[in-house]
Parts: sequence; C-alpha cells; structure tokens
Amino acid sequence: MSVTINLDEEIKLSSNAAERDLYDSLAEIYSIIITLDGLEKAYIKDSIPEAEYTDICNRLLKQYRSTLHDDNVMREFVDLDTFKAEWEIECPRATERIRVNLPATIADPSSSSLPPNSSISAQPARSTASGSQILLATENFITFLDALKLNMLSKDSLHPLLSEVIQSVNQVTTADFENRSKIISWLIRLNGMRATEELGEDEARELAFDMEGAYAGFKATLE
Repeated sequence: MSVTINLDEEIKLSSNAAERDLYDSLAEIYSIIITLDGLEKAYIKDSIPEAEYTDICNRLLKQYRSTLHDDNVMREFVDLDTFKAEWEIECPRATERIRVNLPATIADPSSSSLPPNSSISAQPARSTASGSQILLATENFITFLDALKLNMLSKDSLHPLLSEVIQSVNQVTTADFENRSKIISWLIRLNGMRATEELGEDEARELAFDMEGAYAGFKATLE
C-alpha cells in the first residue's frame, strides 16, 4: 500500500489549544534564555547603560519565572539543564543569571559602580544614602529576620523578602561588608528550591545566623 504525502500540507505540532499553549510557552522560555544571554554579553562589553540593563534583566527574569508557574509547562520543562540539552543550547551567561535570579548590578554592584583603576576604589566605601533609604534597608532586614522567627520557611515566603533586602541595601552602599556574600548565596540557594519547599530547622538556624551577621555588617558601614 502506497502513502501519498502532500508537501503543501501544513504540519501541526499540536492537535488542540492546550498543546498549542504549551509549545508557545516553551518557545517563550527558549527566547528568554537566548535574549538574556545576549543581554549579559552586552552588559559585559559595556554596550548598554546599567539602568537599562537592570530593567530589561529584571523583566526577563520575571517573565521566565511567570511562565514556569504553569504546572504543565514546568512538567515538560523539567529543569534548566534538561531544557538546554533537549533544545541544544548552552547560553552560560544566561544560565548563571537565572541561577542567581538577580541582575548583575544588584548581585554585585561594586563591580560596576566605579571605573577600573579608580583611586576611589581603593578606599573604604562611605554611604551617602538618604535617611529614607537607610530606614528601608533596615526595615527589610528586620522584616526578613521576623519572618524566620515566625517559621515562614518556604521559598515563596523568603525569596521575595531577601530580594528586597539586597536591593534596598544596594541603594545604601556597594561596600562588600561582612556576610554580604551570604545574602547572595542564600538567594541562589532559595532560588533552587521548589516554590512550596521549606527550609529545615538546621537550615533556618543557619540562615538566621548569616543574616544577623549581614545586618551587623551593614550597620557597620553606616558608622
């Protein structure tokens, strides 16, 4: 029996609306990763203003997270490494940015705030922030520590609060104070958890200890 193939017939990847939405979402994730990798390259080459980079990067990361909130998409996506292997892409800069889940200007502001070989960079950073910026950063530290005391230990609860801490801290100082790196490390650690996954008792105690140290280090930069 012979089979006739119509070369003019459109080949459909999906047979219904649900499948179409799924493929559209996966294509969007692919596009976000490629775009984010290009954005990171442009930032490294100093081809884009920091403010514009930060805005675009935040938007792409938000779109990435939002798309993966769909259970069907997440089930097909599996994880970033699996998705990249299946679609045969590498994009190491985008991979790192997604892992950190923060723009480089927020995760490491000191690396972009001063020109190379600047005489200022060799001196201790002194905050020139306004009182309201200092108050906001202080309040965000306290809010986060209070959340831990109230046993709010899920990623959904802690990650947004800790993101607010680092962003408000960066508005006050770019100094590499004691335990500042711990904030970033915990953001990465929380970002790798499932949305409803919770920290264990020992992890929560370690996080509280690290953030108490970071808070003390932050206050020391204001003296």
